[in-house]
Amino acid sequence: MSFLGSLFSKEKKESLDKGLEKTKDNFFSKLGKAVIGKSTVDDQVLDTLEEALVSSDVGIDTTLKIIERIQKRVAKDKYLGTTELDSILREEVAALLTESNTTENLDFETPADKKPYVIMVVGVNGVGKTTTIGKLSSQLKKRGKTVLLGAADTFRAAAVDQLKIWGERVGVPVVSKGMNADPSAVAFEAVTEGVKQGVDVIIIDTAGRLHTKVNLMQELTKIKRTIEKVIPNAPHDILLVLDGSTGQNAIIQAREFTKATDVTCLAITKLDGTAKGGVVIGISDEFKIPVKYIGVGEKIDDLQVFNKMEFVNSLFSM
Repeated sequence: MSFLGSLFSKEKKESLDKGLEKTKDNFFSKLGKAVIGKSTVDDQVLDTLEEALVSSDVGIDTTLKIIERIQKRVAKDKYLGTTELDSILREEVAALLTESNTTENLDFETPADKKPYVIMVVGVNGVGKTTTIGKLSSQLKKRGKTVLLGAADTFRAAAVDQLKIWGERVGVPVVSKGMNADPSAVAFEAVTEGVKQGVDVIIIDTAGRLHTKVNLMQELTKIKRTIEKVIPNAPHDILLVLDGSTGQNAIIQAREFTKATDVTCLAITKLDGTAKGGVVIGISDEFKIPVKYIGVGEKIDDLQVFNKMEFVNSLFSM
């Protein structure tokens, strides 16, 4: 079976569909009323589509781009039936995600020529950052990768303890110096130990509080430079974790973190508990940073590699 086939097995597809259910129900409950009895996509249908997209937290600017694209399709094709609207919508949103550098990821793979592969994880408290690290570690381990974690979120004892619990749960070692230790020192020790052990992947957790404070952002820069002293050009990924259920607030957090550090990819969590799943599209469009992972449930396997076509098909299929 191919990686893509493996990734989107029946179970994975069902998990994705269920995780996006609230967003989908909200979207089509609004759009459905406008489409009933209509044979063509007119201004009223487009206005209702715009409202439905905004209410799903796609965002104003991204919504207007999508509406403009569909208007062009209507003008070009002269006659566009409402029965075709869902397929047109899927095509245009998928195209937008492609333009936003969100490409197809086939599996939880890491480059063979970068070992150990270092991932630095950033994000505010409460977004599911540590849980995402735990689930990601489990997924990587299932694919035969060796993983080591660094507990560099030393401002909260709970953060260190939570990472240790995840380490024990999924069977990966955790380098920790406890609460109030120098985060950069923890990162240095973790990366040094990872090199010594010859592990495949090192994941460094970082503090998440006070994302608007300059001192925390300076701390992230310091951690990054410390890692680079051990492994040139590392970290190879800076993964920003955002809580999808917070909608537009997630976009505000993304703005702060992308100003402060070189975020290379995104994980958007808690999509199963919200009707704001459209925020994935808005964030991709605004920041042009690939969405790499999405969280669509509480189980370990509910952290999925983001595949734009599967996401769009699941969200916009009538």
